[in-house]
Amino acid sequence: MQFSPQDEAFRARIRQWLAGNLTGRFAALAGAGGPGREHEALAGRVAWNRHLAAAGWTCLGWPAEYGGHDATLAQQVIFYEEYARAGAPARVGYLGEELLGPTLIAFGTPAQKRRFLPPIAAAEELWCQGYSEPGAGSDLAAVATTASRDGDWWVITGQKVWTSLAAEADWCFVLARTQPGSRRGAGLSYLLVPMRQKGITVRPIRQLTGTAEFNEVFFDGARTHGSLVVGEAGDGWRVARATLAVERGAATLGQQIGFERELRRLVAEARRTGAAADPLLRGRLARAWIGLEAMRAHALHTLAAGPAAATGAEPSVLKLLWSRWHQELGELAMAVRGAPSMVARGAPYDLDDWQRLFLFSRADTIYGGSDEIQRTIVAERALGLPRLARP
Repeated sequence: MQFSPQDEAFRARIRQWLAGNLTGRFAALAGAGGPGREHEALAGRVAWNRHLAAAGWTCLGWPAEYGGHDATLAQQVIFYEEYARAGAPARVGYLGEELLGPTLIAFGTPAQKRRFLPPIAAAEELWCQGYSEPGAGSDLAAVATTASRDGDWWVITGQKVWTSLAAEADWCFVLARTQPGSRRGAGLSYLLVPMRQKGITVRPIRQLTGTAEFNEVFFDGARTHGSLVVGEAGDGWRVARATLAVERGAATLGQQIGFERELRRLVAEARRTGAAADPLLRGRLARAWIGLEAMRAHALHTLAAGPAAATGAEPSVLKLLWSRWHQELGELAMAVRGAPSMVARGAPYDLDDWQRLFLFSRADTIYGGSDEIQRTIVAERALGLPRLARP
């Protein structure tokens, strides 16, 4: 991917804006939030997200007619990279802006677009994702949550799990089985469900890190209007897959800038403690840097190639690359720090940044689609191997 002079001018503009706005009441938010840390400074991050929206820095890739800015792919990559380099806080409107918004633009009705896109762009309504279930985590097509019609309404019964920001979200996009007796991807529907209603219970899940950014969500006769199905009823699997593909787009370049920052800090830690003198650890640090560079090159190449070169497996390849790399970085951090890595800073469970990285990154190869599922997708869609037998 090549950046034009106009792209570099755009880079200078966003860099200058971030430097001038991550000050005052927002200065303390630097680096807050993100995977494993979504509990941090939530109210401040909501205010920051709305500040971004007011300045026109949300929904860059959306068409202008829907409140976006028609930014090119190169400009979107630049935004995510500069945002991460500035240490700006993780955006709480990400799920609405980056996942649901593009899905509604592609599959939503005119009424759905008018109702939901403006408050997403303004960060006035927050969303969560109702996909995974206790018996259907990475195997998403096995969802058992049901929705049945009752006059003008859908009535939803079931359980979702690992739902980020469920306690704070105003709405949830839910994958539910609407055709009784259907199996796998057939008979599923993609519903937009208000979270603040009788019939929805949210319970936090305590993690190894001691935090609780994920939640269980129980639907016990929860309702949403019959018009709030995205696409056709029974065609939710196609819509849900489109959302998953969007999830691993240009934003992953910003994620990799965060990875680079972590690696640089770890190299500095290795020098400080003397661990860098160990040739084996020095070699592992070098391989981590090489892996990060290869990951970035692959992401840029894939994005630049566009849909015409897609096999359907590209998002899975990228997920496999970053999840394993980041998990290995957590393991490497423990090796660099040695025996002190096994002791908490204080009672009852005061972890430092490296310990949190190690513990939370154990989930990197599971959430967002487990490595096993991603390898199956690559085998079937890219390599043309026989399909795996499924129940």
